[in-house]
Amino acid sequence: MSQEVLKHAKYDPSPIKEIVFILYDDEIFNVFKKEVISYLEYIQNKLCQGPFITVDIIIEVDGGIVLIERSNPPFGWAIPGGFVDYGETLENCAIREAKEETGLDIYDLEQMFTYSDPKRDPRFHTVTTVFVAKAKGRPQAGDDAQNSKVVSIDDIANLKLAFDHKDVLEDYNKFKQRIK
Repeated sequence: MSQEVLKHAKYDPSPIKEIVFILYDDEIFNVFKKEVISYLEYIQNKLCQGPFITVDIIIEVDGGIVLIERSNPPFGWAIPGGFVDYGETLENCAIREAKEETGLDIYDLEQMFTYSDPKRDPRFHTVTTVFVAKAKGRPQAGDDAQNSKVVSIDDIANLKLAFDHKDVLEDYNKFKQRIK
């Protein structure tokens, strides 16, 4: 029943102006209630179990790449990034997250790799697409970043990085060597 209502409600303009449920007795109401709750729980479980789609952006600036220090668990230094909003492209998410977390406007956005190991994020299963981009200026920490800095790729080994970002940055180094 919920699917039928949704199917007709999605038309613009909708041919349906009003939906009235006439439930004559408790037995019919209980069947209706059970069906609605069951379907809404099904949707909730499908949406909440993941995997969740994220992006990470390796931002190249004069002097190295930009890292942020996370203010939420898992703590540590990280590549700027975040969750893709419903209806948002990966590219637009990368642009938005870079701006929110570093204050930088990025350009020359290029997709590098996608990482899908279910254990890459200790909180839950995420699938991330990593982009490489350029920016001008100095990063300013924002959103859920408590700090930001520019580091050379050689300094990465000395940092406590969150998630699988040490592996991602090693792959980035190889990626850059290949395209030279």
